[in-house]
Amino acid sequence: MSPTILFAAPADRWAQYETPLTEALDATGLDYRLGLDLPPEEVDYIIYAPKSGLTDFTPFPRLKAVLNLWAGVEGVVSNPTLRVPLTRMVDSEGLTQGMVEYVTGHVLRHHLGMDKYIGNTTPAWDQVAPPLAQERPVTILGLGALGHACARQLTSLGFPVTGWSRTPRSLDGLRCLHGAEGLTEALSGAQILVLLLPHTAETENLLDASALDLLPKGAVLINPGRGALVEDTALLAALDSGQVAQATLDVFRIEPLPADHPYWQHPRVTVTPHIAAETRPASAARVIADNIRRNEAGEPLCHVVDRDAGY
Repeated sequence: MSPTILFAAPADRWAQYETPLTEALDATGLDYRLGLDLPPEEVDYIIYAPKSGLTDFTPFPRLKAVLNLWAGVEGVVSNPTLRVPLTRMVDSEGLTQGMVEYVTGHVLRHHLGMDKYIGNTTPAWDQVAPPLAQERPVTILGLGALGHACARQLTSLGFPVTGWSRTPRSLDGLRCLHGAEGLTEALSGAQILVLLLPHTAETENLLDASALDLLPKGAVLINPGRGALVEDTALLAALDSGQVAQATLDVFRIEPLPADHPYWQHPRVTVTPHIAAETRPASAARVIADNIRRNEAGEPLCHVVDRDAGY
């Protein structure tokens, strides 16, 4: 039977994804049907994105899997009507590379103290060189595909990188910590802290006042992971006190970030508009198409979400 594939995403996404998905699915050799408006009783797969308007999966009796277009699945993972496998986007060609470039660029920016030179018109010849990378400890919270890739890149540049995850991980060439005790140790040595954890009940507000107090005074925070990882009022207080010297934030609890939010005006905060790791249609389409091919061939799906863990 030819699989029927529903594209459930905001309407403007169809224009971006129709051609890449068609090309990627054609390359699999499958005889398929792909579209926006398909009879629910005929749908085998749903390509899903947040804000699609689809919240009830019960009208799809033939549904085999839901394939999330984004890495984050917090908007769908707890949906009680979803009773088939859910996969998340893991795309080393586009999404992962984009995150590596963002994290590496901002780690280097803060490490080198570039902000004080950019746009500097004050005649002050402060000839103090920054430390070398080997003298600047970096901690990454989250050791999934994105965290691991960023850790490898930073390690290759000479930074001593510590990685932390909720459960034990062992990765070649990387110091790995886990659990509550490991988190204390990971934070206490982080001159630059990068957040790449998923948003779950266990990680929400993980960076609260007590966690921020564990950082070395004057540490830098980079958050391209999830906005809800950080308790906003605690971070603003830490920035005002100098406990945290600077924060670069790409993700927020409400997006777009409201115009009256204190982050916009804070002199020690850089706001970027959720651009760290955008899903690229061409490479993401190949990931989606290959997963459908695998399932149709009786092979296991890749990147299946652990519904209990939330990611």
